[in-house]
Amino acid sequence: MKTIINRDFTRLWYGQAVSKVGDYVFNTTLVLWIATKLGNGKSWAPIAVSGVLISGLLAMFAIAPAAGVFADRWNRKRTMLRMDAVRAVLVGGLAIVSFLPADKLPVGIWLTVIYAVVFAVNAAGTFFGPSRMAVVPDVVNGPEEIAKAAGITQSTDALAGMIGPPLAAPLLFAAGVQWAIIINALSYVVSFLAIRSVPIPDNAPTAEAIAESGFWTEFKAGLAFFARTRVLIVVIVSACIANFGGQAMNTLDVFFTTQNLHSAPKLYGLLGMAAGAGAIAGGLLSTRAVARIGTVNTVWTTVGASGILILVYARQTSIWAAIPIVFAGLLPIGMANAAFEPLVIQVTPRAMLGRVVSVLMPFISVTQLGSTVLIGWLMSTVMLHFHTDVAGLHMGPIDTMFTITGLLFILAGFYAFVMLPRKDTAVPSNQLDASAL
Repeated sequence: MKTIINRDFTRLWYGQAVSKVGDYVFNTTLVLWIATKLGNGKSWAPIAVSGVLISGLLAMFAIAPAAGVFADRWNRKRTMLRMDAVRAVLVGGLAIVSFLPADKLPVGIWLTVIYAVVFAVNAAGTFFGPSRMAVVPDVVNGPEEIAKAAGITQSTDALAGMIGPPLAAPLLFAAGVQWAIIINALSYVVSFLAIRSVPIPDNAPTAEAIAESGFWTEFKAGLAFFARTRVLIVVIVSACIANFGGQAMNTLDVFFTTQNLHSAPKLYGLLGMAAGAGAIAGGLLSTRAVARIGTVNTVWTTVGASGILILVYARQTSIWAAIPIVFAGLLPIGMANAAFEPLVIQVTPRAMLGRVVSVLMPFISVTQLGSTVLIGWLMSTVMLHFHTDVAGLHMGPIDTMFTITGLLFILAGFYAFVMLPRKDTAVPSNQLDASAL
């Protein structure tokens, strides 16, 4: 196998690539299983499907803040291995249960089991994610390779999002739900074996140090560091502003396709493919952007550029014109997402990375959930019959919301431009004095 950056990162990368594809297959399979099998023709099916999302979010809200402390306390390699093992067993167990005929158990029991597994798998992920991000500086050398690793990871996640969902439907309907679930269980095994072969230094503090500090002391120290570090505050505010608008687009894009672009629903997938391709290209190009203009400038310029392209997208009336704009719009978003990770690593002491990441994740998830709920309410009430003319342009409900999304991205980029330092922090994160920030 050809190495990416180096042999150790390559093994870490391909384990996570397989695991990500498995996750997308798993999540899509559960949604289809509930919608087309367990809840087929039932009025409660949409609510039951939303329970999958809610279960994952609840795990993040309840577990992630505490998980960050333990991710900093525990040996990160062992943490990742244990979480992969836990997830493989949980998903494998669900696969075994799914071999039962659907009518052998009440629907309520099926849904309870599914939600419990989703909650537990996502809870394990809150320990795994911060640990994996924190070991990247251990397997690559210096800020340039950290930025390259982030770009590759971002592109891989986008590619997994393109590959996983299309695999789920034929697996479910041709082979059965069991085999789609088994694929995800096996993906965690692949990740486990890949990580096991990577030499990672022991980061765990001594037992004496842990006993002296205590859980709550470390938890509050992480929150205090986050609150007094300007770069992290700017990152989370900018990310929440952009994600609030971005989630609105995710919610309404299928309706935009049929109503504004006047296209058949079956063509909606073309927009998803264009978005995925743009995110992949953006992730790969992010390394060059960071090397040329720096991490800070990459963040605010790409977020702002995405906003401008979203404004253009909102005015489209043909899917064939919209497809290249979607690709172009997701390209800077992919670059921005890839630049955020090295920026966070750059300003965070290695001993606090777990806690910092575990603050970022719930905030963004809450923002996305809030956006979904608000947009659903607005489009069903205030914006239901909204139409107006602005500067000679006719504005309907969906393109108005997309225009607001573009303006939110521009606002997020402008806020980052004003508030972030003009130059990248040059001090290595493992030597960074938290009190100096």
